[in-house]
Amino acid sequence: MATAIPLSPAYRRMTVREFLDADFGDAKVELVDGVPLMMAGGSAQHALIAANLISALTPKLRGRGCRAVGSDLALQTREHSVRFPDVSIYCPANPIDPQARLLGDPVVVFEVLSPSTSTLDQHDKLAEYRGRPGIKMIVFIDPDRRRCRLVARTGPEAWTDAWLPEGADVRIDALDLIIPHDEIFALD
Repeated sequence: MATAIPLSPAYRRMTVREFLDADFGDAKVELVDGVPLMMAGGSAQHALIAANLISALTPKLRGRGCRAVGSDLALQTREHSVRFPDVSIYCPANPIDPQARLLGDPVVVFEVLSPSTSTLDQHDKLAEYRGRPGIKMIVFIDPDRRRCRLVARTGPEAWTDAWLPEGADVRIDALDLIIPHDEIFALD
């Protein structure tokens, strides 16, 4: 669950640049409408699934000009909002600047759900991600039910949205690749 930092009436909302330049220490913080929000840390299961995704995607993306990245890379979702998706796939036209903290739109965004963030991820973040024209697919991963929800762009403002059957692999049509279910949820 995100916790808002208390604001005085005189508080000026942060710009994206100010947010990216700020030092929040080890805290996990996102920017929502100019307000920095502290985020809860993830579980071991959450971290393992994110690592599984990157491990599964890296060889499949090699030679395609695309990269899977973790939650250290920011995504500007609105004028004054920055999110850190658990995993994103970027296919930039130019090489990625190794010092960059913010790139353009990824092609695919993955969010690993937790009891404390599930509603935020599947409502607020979903709306923000759908507003980014370069995002072709949003994948929500439910570790407890071992299922995935795929939200895929079918047109400029049109989307499909469905939970996959239990045990189903994740097919990313925009990149013509499949992530096996067992690779996503492996805990060993």
